[in-house]
Amino acid sequence: MNTLDTIAVGSGVGAVLPLLTAVVQQPHWNARAKRIVAIIAAALAGAVTVASTGGVEQFTHGIPTLGTIIAVLAASQAAHDLLWKPSTISSKIESKTALSQAEIGA
Repeated sequence: MNTLDTIAVGSGVGAVLPLLTAVVQQPHWNARAKRIVAIIAAALAGAVTVASTGGVEQFTHGIPTLGTIIAVLAASQAAHDLLWKPSTISSKIESKTALSQAEIGA
């Protein structure tokens, strides 16, 4: 696959990534913690996208790899801010998958 194909796939992955990170994130976490989780998830999803579309040898090409990871991060942030957050879907997923106080140990 060429670089544009990989970036296009990464953008698609990034568009649905906020829904997956909402499963992990907890409503009681502060904004910084949620941001860190989202960035780590985007970096991992970008790496998996590169490996799945171009194979492991794709990592020897730094610029296309970095471009794909950045595309996943940008698409996930844009999708969250423009689509999932206003629709409150991500908040609902967070609430449904939240641990109770008893599970947290409080």
